Amino acid sequence: MEKSKVIPKLFNILLSEKRKEELEKVTLVIAIVSYLIHLLIIFLNIQGVIEIEQKFFKNPIAAIYTPFSFILIFEVFLLVYYLPKSITAYIGKQYEIITLIVIRKIFKDLAYVELDSNWFQNQDDLQFTIDVLTSLILFFVIYLFYRAIRKRDYVSINKLNDRGKNIRKFVLLKQILAIILVPILFVFAFYSLINWGVITANDYSNGILEFSNINNVFFDEFFNILIIIDVLLLLASFFYSDKFYKIIRNSGFVISTILIKISFSSVGLAGNVLIISSVLFGYLILIIHNLYEENALSNES
Repeated sequence: MEKSKVIPKLFNILLSEKRKEELEKVTLVIAIVSYLIHLLIIFLNIQGVIEIEQKFFKNPIAAIYTPFSFILIFEVFLLVYYLPKSITAYIGKQYEIITLIVIRKIFKDLAYVELDSNWFQNQDDLQFTIDVLTSLILFFVIYLFYRAIRKRDYVSINKLNDRGKNIRKFVLLKQILAIILVPILFVFAFYSLINWGVITANDYSNGILEFSNINNVFFDEFFNILIIIDVLLLLASFFYSDKFYKIIRNSGFVISTILIKISFSSVGLAGNVLIISSVLFGYLILIIHNLYEENALSNES
């Protein structure tokens, strides 16, 4: 009885609407400051005060990449925030994060774009084109995914009262997992910042370049944790539902997360294909799950 009171109370302290709004304001301030610092580095580099050969630190447009890095960390917090509310909304947040990572990469790509007649023969120009097309495809598929979630919620509403007790237990489990994820998130973020600071202190050029590869420092490792969480949710779902289509849906979401994780270690076209495949696979899994659920409800009525 005490446990059922402590967990929601701790959850409200760490992941309440008020806490989300506070963190959003802090993130916005950090993003603005980091953007100005990046612009300052570019200015000093152009003036010859410091020397960094990378075009990433010579083009002001590329500076947008830096505040996006901090905004993405806040998006990870939102992912944890939505975990207890809905598994599909939680998965949708994963898709939003990987899409924002692609969008952020476009700003980095812009620093290397060369406007000439050999557009598709230039590797940097070609990668920019691929990233732009990838972001458009992801944006549309995520729209379809969220529309499918609303449809799923609609067809399931009549079952809510019958399964209310099991749902409350499952929500409690997801709250516990979300509470565990909060300190892990901040530990990873703090470790990434300290690691970057040490590298920068030893060699500021390498340190600055290391920040431009923050995906490998933060998101790559954090998605390892998400895979573990997804597997725990999959195993826990066996206690609350023995329906085949539910198990397949949750298994499919685990596969989708693994594909996103693999994409971080892939470069060029292969990485983009993996990202699109992960989101498209999750969407198709949800669509087929909805068909199963609609059929089950029609058979019971």
